[in-house]
Amino acid sequence: MASTFVRRLQGKVALITGAANGIGESTARLFTKHGAKVMIADINDELGEKVCKELGQSSASFVHCDITNESDVETAVNTAVAKFGKLDILHNNAGIGGKANPSILEIEKSEFEKIINVNLVGAFLGAKHAARVMIPNRSGNIITTASTCSKIGGGSSHNYVSSKHGVVGLTKNMAVELGKYGIRVNCVSPHVVPTRQSKEFYKMDDEEFGSVYSILKGAFLKPEDVADAVVFLASDESKFVNGHNLFVDGGISIANSKFCMFE
Repeated sequence: MASTFVRRLQGKVALITGAANGIGESTARLFTKHGAKVMIADINDELGEKVCKELGQSSASFVHCDITNESDVETAVNTAVAKFGKLDILHNNAGIGGKANPSILEIEKSEFEKIINVNLVGAFLGAKHAARVMIPNRSGNIITTASTCSKIGGGSSHNYVSSKHGVVGLTKNMAVELGKYGIRVNCVSPHVVPTRQSKEFYKMDDEEFGSVYSILKGAFLKPEDVADAVVFLASDESKFVNGHNLFVDGGISIANSKFCMFE
């Protein structure tokens, strides 16, 4: 007997930043599959509009948004509410990576600030304006894409690792404040996902990613896997999960590759 598909986000309205490609796009597609209306926010207008067209105008809409620009973020939140009548979910997903592991002596102050501004300040601005419209409704859900770099050192540049640790600290603090309004705040921390951006950064293809970045035999992390985790955090299935950093890494962050008796 065929099982019935359950729409876990039926009637919900979500704003997803960085949703024109990669993890954000996969999340937008899965959200709409589960019954949510989605506002796609991105700096890439062409790709963002393309995703919206594929999802259908009744399910998705696009707004240009540079998450380092507060007026853009404010406009994105207001547009989502104007278009769909409310905002239930914010997925702070937009982010950028730094240069491949430069020494602390080599990182320019401007480069350090650039990553912090996008990955951490951008998440702060998204949460600030989402909370502005969620607090009066006494409900809401804020989810930020962090990284395994929010837990371990040495996986990326100093500025990127610092930004993702900061995201987790911000998440925990907001969870404490916003919990009294019925708003949950969580993170999802994927390991390296073979998106276009990460493949260019690490100069590896899909097969190389699977062999280097997984300790699960035959398992390869895809954007869709991260989207599944975000749907869980956004749904009522996680209604008592707050201030949590959910790792989607196949266990890589618990292993010490330099000292392992099972190698």
